[in-house]
Amino acid sequence: MQTLTVELGERSYPIHIGHGLLARAGVLLRERIAGRQVAVVTNETVAPLYLETLVAALEGFSVTPIVLPDGEAYKNWQTLQRIFDGLLQARHDRRTTVVALGGGVIGDMAGFAAACYQRGVDFIQVPTTLLSQVDSSVGGKTGINHPLGKNMVGAFYQPRAVLIDTATLATLPRRELSAGLAEVIKYGLICDAPFLSWLESRLDDLLALDGSALTEAIYRSCEAKARVVAADERETGVRATLNLGHTFGHAIETHQGYGRWLHGEAVGTGTVMALEMSCRLGWIDPAARDRGIRLLARAGLPTVPPADMTPADFIERMAVDKKVLDGRLRLVLLKTMGEAVVTGDFPREVLDATLATDYAALSEQAGVRR
Repeated sequence: MQTLTVELGERSYPIHIGHGLLARAGVLLRERIAGRQVAVVTNETVAPLYLETLVAALEGFSVTPIVLPDGEAYKNWQTLQRIFDGLLQARHDRRTTVVALGGGVIGDMAGFAAACYQRGVDFIQVPTTLLSQVDSSVGGKTGINHPLGKNMVGAFYQPRAVLIDTATLATLPRRELSAGLAEVIKYGLICDAPFLSWLESRLDDLLALDGSALTEAIYRSCEAKARVVAADERETGVRATLNLGHTFGHAIETHQGYGRWLHGEAVGTGTVMALEMSCRLGWIDPAARDRGIRLLARAGLPTVPPADMTPADFIERMAVDKKVLDGRLRLVLLKTMGEAVVTGDFPREVLDATLATDYAALSEQAGVRR
């Protein structure tokens, strides 16, 4: 097991990473659980796989399972209400701890519910997908989707701990594994050029679920995010760089209907678009852009936006984004490979040209073979 800390003063918390940690959850998390009551929020896919193991590990606590439907389409008010129903029906008090057992959707909703229930109770993240392990479980972003925009309703609310059991990735569908790699690759692109080179050399091992490669990738990703969150908890500055590809990607998710494209798939394509725009601005050269595109494609991610989305569709959806300030769209772009910047200072014609790019041709030019 490896452990690192998200440094937030009195609200600092550990991230435990290792194989088989679910069975040790009671020992590892006991000091992070204030009262006797625990509510484990999970979904219909994860529950049959891991709920029994976690509940057994939490022996001595009064555990209430709350099982939700699975999928991004259920990340809404109606499903959130089911968490409150479960907490109230089991008479959970202000010393209860909500444990999120699942992927990013479960983590976001359980965290938001914890932030709201009786004006705030403790919660713990136990992520079971690669995407949630390297990104959404760390940093305290919680929330739900709105029909007009992804993650537009929520709260910053930090967990008491994060427990990452790499063994859960053995049951992860290949498509979900690829989606998680979009966020892993992001860290190399925005703040860690040596990690980007490491990913190029070890990507096949990651796709083959090599244990040492997965642990290293997860640790380095969490380390990068913990560093950024400690510097900018509420995303007033540098933390926004973690959203490379997300403004384009969220537009895809919202336009297509939540769940048709996985979050990581949309981010992967959005990252290709960010690479292209960075290149058009002259910040990175075509060779660097193509290098990023090839790595995303090798990870099994789409590199071409949906055929039915026009530039006008993107503009409409991107206008509803958390990085829009005073009506001005800001994007995360690359100054170099390994250094990102959040900026609204770009010519509109460059954005228009980026949205109008033939990404199938660009991917082929970069050496992607489908």
